[in-house]
Amino acid sequence: MNRTRSLARRTAVVAASGAAALVLAACGGSGDDTGSVGHGGHQATDSASAASAPASQGRHNTADVTFAKGMIPHHRQAVDMADLAPDRAQSAEVKKLAADIKKAQAPEIEKLSGWLTSWGETVPAEGAMDHSMHGGMEGMEGMMSAEEMTALGNASGKAFDTAFMEMMIKHHEGAVEMAKTEQADGAHTPARKMAADIIASQSAEIEQMKKLLGKN
Repeated sequence: MNRTRSLARRTAVVAASGAAALVLAACGGSGDDTGSVGHGGHQATDSASAASAPASQGRHNTADVTFAKGMIPHHRQAVDMADLAPDRAQSAEVKKLAADIKKAQAPEIEKLSGWLTSWGETVPAEGAMDHSMHGGMEGMEGMMSAEEMTALGNASGKAFDTAFMEMMIKHHEGAVEMAKTEQADGAHTPARKMAADIIASQSAEIEQMKKLLGKN
């Protein structure tokens, strides 16, 4: 009899504990589910946002490719011209200008090359000045001929300063035109931003060089 009562009590305790556990589990499950859904939904939103940002920046078109492929050799030539200044320029202002040009354009060459690689495009070979890619409009885009580069390399002192600035003005004007085309026709957000930076910085340098030439 006692055993029966004891067993009944144990059964009741176990049942009560089980019921309490079920209630707690149900409450906890409900809370977790809500948090899970909320957190999961938040994660999905974050993932979608994260995916959309690179997708937007990663979108590119033919104009972006043309801009990158044209600007790389264009910048390389500007850097080559700037490299001549330390040993040949007479004016401290010209030397500083050349250093600023190299500092700005060398990193841009790396960015442009990286974009082309990510797009599955060929990066223009270094040292290979493919003027044909400019559609034979080197003068319009400011590219210097081999003869002009040789003449600049042979100049020194004030003659170098004058030749450097006259050529660089022409060179910058070409870059600004290319950048304006990218802004008008390009789709790649970072490339369009670079184009805006080129327009702003090189237009300012053009004005600076014109003033310096006026002093000579």
